[in-house]
Amino acid sequence: MHINTFFKQNPGNKVIWNNIPKTTKNKFVPITRLEQFRKFSNSRVFCHKEITPPKEGEGVKINFITPEGEKITINANIGDSIMDITQAHDIDLECACEGSLACSTCHVIVDPEYYDKLDEPTDEENDMLDLAFGLTETSRLGCQIVMRKDLDGITVTIPSATRNMRLEGKK
Repeated sequence: MHINTFFKQNPGNKVIWNNIPKTTKNKFVPITRLEQFRKFSNSRVFCHKEITPPKEGEGVKINFITPEGEKITINANIGDSIMDITQAHDIDLECACEGSLACSTCHVIVDPEYYDKLDEPTDEENDMLDLAFGLTETSRLGCQIVMRKDLDGITVTIPSATRNMRLEGKK
């Protein structure tokens, strides 16, 4: 079928996508008004940003404890999220939703010394944390922790497993 059969010119000279014809008893009904289109969300999705090394004396240190017990220290910029830092430095932290607060795969455990310095988690973050594997009193989502000067030296532990509902399916 030629691609032009999927489009139709309406009186306002706008191209509108038609329903794909079906070979059933149902009649083919073309879409003739923009209002007939299904509405999609246009909320902002946080994508991984490019991380550049901090200038001398301007960065903050962050310590990662991997599931294997290895300690990795990174110099990061103020304003970078833990999620972005791990992705830029190939540290194994799953970030399935890319920071849009739709999963708990970037769950990290924050050192208690630094936990009280963080902003309070939002209701949305708490909802996602309820789904996290190995939840603790100092658990947070890495996409929601943004580095500041007072967090210099923070240590976060990456749990040994994550719970990714997209891969596991709903149970």
